Amino acid sequence: MRALFALLALLLLGGARDPILVPEVSQHEIQVRQGFTGAELLLFGAILSPDGTRAGQDYDIVVVLKGPTSPVVLREKRKIAGIWINAASTELHSVPAYFAVASTRPIGNIVDGKTAAIYELGLPWLQLSPTGAIDPKALGHFAAGLVDLMSRKGLYQQNETGVTVSEQVLYQARIALPSSVSTGRYTAETFAISRGHVVASAISQVEVRKLGFEGVIAQFAETYSFLYGLLAIAIAVVMGWLAGRVFALV
Repeated sequence: MRALFALLALLLLGGARDPILVPEVSQHEIQVRQGFTGAELLLFGAILSPDGTRAGQDYDIVVVLKGPTSPVVLREKRKIAGIWINAASTELHSVPAYFAVASTRPIGNIVDGKTAAIYELGLPWLQLSPTGAIDPKALGHFAAGLVDLMSRKGLYQQNETGVTVSEQVLYQARIALPSSVSTGRYTAETFAISRGHVVASAISQVEVRKLGFEGVIAQFAETYSFLYGLLAIAIAVVMGWLAGRVFALV
C-alpha cells in the first residue's frame, strides 16, 4: 500500500522527467530452518513514464540482488612436484556473499562498460577492491577465480533475459537462493535504463534469518565468539575421547 500511495503522489506532482519505478519483492524475510533447501524470490514492480502512461517499451530493466559483504582472503593453489600447495594470495575487503543480476536483454546491449562498472550491472563488472596494492592483471585473475567458484555454488548468478515486461508497465524477475545462502540483509536494486543511461533506480530489502536451533547457535557464535570457539574445542576433545574409549572396548 505504501508503494501505491508513493506512486499516486508522484503522479499528482507531475513535471518529473524521469520514469517512475515502484519495486516490490515476494518475501521481505526468508526464514532458514532445519532442512532449508533454498528459496525463490520474485522481484516485480511497475515502470511508468512521468505522465503516468506505460513506459515499458522505452526502457530496459536490470535487477541486482546483493548479499552482505565481508573481507575474503583468496589463495591460489598450484601443483608443484605432484603436490598441491598454496601459492599467491590476496585479500579483498568487500566481497558480497551473494550476487545475482537479471535483465531484459544482454547488459552489453544496454549500457557501455563504464556504466556497467559504476552500477555493478553484471558479474564481469563486480567491484572487488583489494586491501593493498596489486597488479591489475593479478587482481583480474583472482576475481575471475572467485566468480567462477561462487557461480558453481549458485551464489553468483547472471540471467541476461531474466526480466520480463508485460503490458509495457509491469516487470518481474525470479532469482533463486541456494540452501547455502548466508544470513543477513540483502538489497534488491532495480534500474531503469534508456539509451545507455541509468535514468531511475529503486531499492527493496530482504532479510535472511536463521530460526530454531540453528538460529540460537548462530546468534551465540556471533555474540560470544570467544566462548563459542572454546566450546567447539571442548566438544571436539570430548567426542574424540569418547570415540577412543569406544574403539578400545571393541
